[in-house]
Amino acid sequence: MGITHDVVFPVTVSGSDDSGLSFVDVDLKGPHGGFYTTDAFCESATTCTTAFTVNAHPAPGSDDPVDLANANAGTWSVDALADANDGESVFAPRVGSFSLKRAAQLTVNASPEPVTKGARITVTGKLVRANWDTYRYAGYAGQTVQLQFRPKDSSTYTTVAAVKSSSTGTLRATVKAVKDGYWRWNFTGTTTTGPAKATGDYVDVRP
Repeated sequence: MGITHDVVFPVTVSGSDDSGLSFVDVDLKGPHGGFYTTDAFCESATTCTTAFTVNAHPAPGSDDPVDLANANAGTWSVDALADANDGESVFAPRVGSFSLKRAAQLTVNASPEPVTKGARITVTGKLVRANWDTYRYAGYAGQTVQLQFRPKDSSTYTTVAAVKSSSTGTLRATVKAVKDGYWRWNFTGTTTTGPAKATGDYVDVRP
């Protein structure tokens, strides 16, 4: 979840009753009071699907905060109350769960370009993540980020080093130039923040 666009996703509740399912109420509950609720008529006797719109940006034309705060990132649970056509109902607390995470972004720059074989290349970059309290991206400090390399004639990246991001999210590593190829940073994510990969930066290595 970033800071500019709504994210819409479905939640489907499946079940059975002799008379068939007719209606469902669904609640999503997250850390520190995170909450969404919606309901829907069932599209079949055993399946009911409803959609949630989640956002972490100000409402159009307003400076008021909307919906999500940083503290709401993490594991969310799903409660469902299903009604049957004969008037019976069943409540299923914590029937499902999912992760709602702050979006991350990575940049990369490898230099010099071109470079002589055997010389040193400096690879820099920055790891940032969405701040749902300020509606901006900010540096993500103290995170382990992988430096990866893909040879020009390959489709596979290999991790060559692991670097901790600085207090402002910056990254820096120095490596030896061996062959032509692409350098990138790769962040695998945390319990509150999603993964991110930088677009590979090509370096031409010359004899």
